[in-house]
Amino acid sequence: MELSNAIGKFDDSSELGLAVSREALEACVLLLSPITPHLCHSLWEALGHSGPAIEATWPVVDESALTRDSIELVVQVNGKLRARLEVPASADKASIEKLAMEHENVQRFLEGNTVRKVIVVPGKLVNIVVSG
Repeated sequence: MELSNAIGKFDDSSELGLAVSREALEACVLLLSPITPHLCHSLWEALGHSGPAIEATWPVVDESALTRDSIELVVQVNGKLRARLEVPASADKASIEKLAMEHENVQRFLEGNTVRKVIVVPGKLVNIVVSG
């Protein structure tokens, strides 16, 4: 279901985007073929394949595709969402904290206040505690 929902939301009509959509559709058809063989056989043929889908090899996980180059973190000031940051996945706490403190919208909420504590939860969020 998650793959099916992701395919429905995916909107990229470039050549690479169409290739990704096709690969995802083929994976869906193959994964559903033991449950709905007749329907998947027709879909498999509509995707341009010969032979039954039930006899095709299952999709193989590409571990390298699962690694992310960057992640999105939320930045909070006193527990309220103030920014979203795109940071390298390999970024350390110090660089994440620096990027969060330099963000334009975060700066607005830091002006005139004293930073008491900065909590960095790698891969999730940065919470800046201030008092005025």
